[in-house]
Amino acid sequence: MKLTFWGAARQVTGSMYLLETGSNATFDRFNILIDCGQVMEKRVQTEETEEASPTGFFPFDPTEINLVLLTHAHIDHSGYLPLLYKEGYEGQILCTKPTADLAEILLHDSASINARKAKAFDNGKRRSKKRKDIDSRALYFDRQVKDAVNNTVTIPFNERFKIADGIFVNFIEAGHLLGAAHIVVEVKEENQTKKICFSGDIGRMNYPLLIDPQPIPEVDYLLCETTYGERYHQDKGRPEEYLKDVIQRTCIDIQGRLIVPAFSVGRTQAMLYSLNKMYAENDIKPIKVFTDSPLAKASTKIFEKSMRHLNKEAQTFKAENESLFDFENLEYVESLKASQAVSNHSEPCIIISASGMVSGGRIEYHIEQNISNPYATILIIGFASEGTLGWDLINGNREFLLINGKKLPILANIEKIDVFSGHGDKNDLIRFVKYQNPEKLKKLFLVHGEYKSMESFKESLKFEGYDQVEIPEKGQTYDL
Repeated sequence: MKLTFWGAARQVTGSMYLLETGSNATFDRFNILIDCGQVMEKRVQTEETEEASPTGFFPFDPTEINLVLLTHAHIDHSGYLPLLYKEGYEGQILCTKPTADLAEILLHDSASINARKAKAFDNGKRRSKKRKDIDSRALYFDRQVKDAVNNTVTIPFNERFKIADGIFVNFIEAGHLLGAAHIVVEVKEENQTKKICFSGDIGRMNYPLLIDPQPIPEVDYLLCETTYGERYHQDKGRPEEYLKDVIQRTCIDIQGRLIVPAFSVGRTQAMLYSLNKMYAENDIKPIKVFTDSPLAKASTKIFEKSMRHLNKEAQTFKAENESLFDFENLEYVESLKASQAVSNHSEPCIIISASGMVSGGRIEYHIEQNISNPYATILIIGFASEGTLGWDLINGNREFLLINGKKLPILANIEKIDVFSGHGDKNDLIRFVKYQNPEKLKKLFLVHGEYKSMESFKESLKFEGYDQVEIPEKGQTYDL
């Protein structure tokens, strides 16, 4: 059995792992791709274009893949799935039902973005830098998304499921996002049984709406994400209390506006649910809230119909209230014209818009319009990769921001809280690893994180007794 790391190797995004089973002629080969995620870091996107196969986008032949397993719906785990079908893959995708529902709308959204990129690519009036930045091999459209959706098969959590002779999978709740799973693959070959766990993204305890990450059984090989491998969450209280404080300071005391970059799927629902709870528990007149993302509206409906996959607190709140997310003065913004008109709203308001890293999407317009407004506050509520505007807002020059070719003075207030981060921190990651006996675990692979974070986490694991830790490079193969 061989494992090759084709993504999220010494980088945060682009999760993609190829597991090849069948070691000799006695055993049929069966190749499994675990996740097929899009790379979000711009620097790495350029490198991927240069490294791609001369005959296709992937560094492997998709026609030789027998099955795809998907941990969860976020684009950095699912975003290249339609490209597999574009390049000849004819197999199935296995995931949980909520993951299938969320991935469908996310991939159709990406296809729409690709259609606009293709138009720019073909437009003879735009043959400059913007055109050169487009890799046509990475573009897919609604037809390929439909191929992926039509070949998706959903399976429940916590059921050992046979996928081929001698090969079984089990999806275990990971928190992090509705439907997210740790995937345990069990392979029997040459009279041996080997188990390998792919962590996906590890959630945190007591997160709004979501079930806590569940324990995994002992395995022989473990892949562990390291997004927060060297960091601890600073904000540990109830999200409603943080929101009450920031809204009081930014929208009531100074009659300003609060702008929140948030991923449409997951983070926005946590925000809306927490706002709803805050208003239900406090005598505060709801301030106007604009949720400026059609994708967020669609995914919110999926959350609403997936009650049995949410935590007990959310189920109780829904039973006692009419809705998890709907409250007075909440408005979903549909059209681009209506989105731009939000800037003309003269009263205090909250604008929640995507993307969460401020790397494209409608949020860029809102940041551009308000970055020089001293009565505006930009609240970063999650992780932002280096090279994104979100990262620049947190870590960059505090005097000006370069956005859409404009150098704008920063007069708005920039704040950050991590109470809405869907990733487990260093303590959560160590808790996840410690389900394994260090004397029995054969290899522990660190993925999905910045390299310095992986190195730091590796040292922490050594202190806990785990000496068999590897930090794979992209394209590196291990015999298991």
